Amino acid sequence: MEMMRAENMLQDIDDTEEVSWKLQANCAGVDPDLFFPERGASTKEAKSVCRACLVKAECLEYAIRHGEKFGIWGGMSERERRRIRRTRALSMKQRASTSVAS
Repeated sequence: MEMMRAENMLQDIDDTEEVSWKLQANCAGVDPDLFFPERGASTKEAKSVCRACLVKAECLEYAIRHGEKFGIWGGMSERERRRIRRTRALSMKQRASTSVAS
């Protein structure tokens, strides 16, 4: 399944979404398997490709919005993206409770 996921990394994007960023992605010319390392394997090399990418933020946001559970997206692993989602959810919850209390 990971191999199939890797092959479709940049192609498996909804046609209705703005995806022009993917054409500028550093990973476009790199073996997609690099971004889907085996469990416990190093993510250093994949993250180094992302580090200098001009569309890293767009890639990361895409992965967060679409709940990507595997691979390195926008220079971050699923664990790192999960942390961002939790932080955002807590922040939204706090804002909602603050506005209700006002």
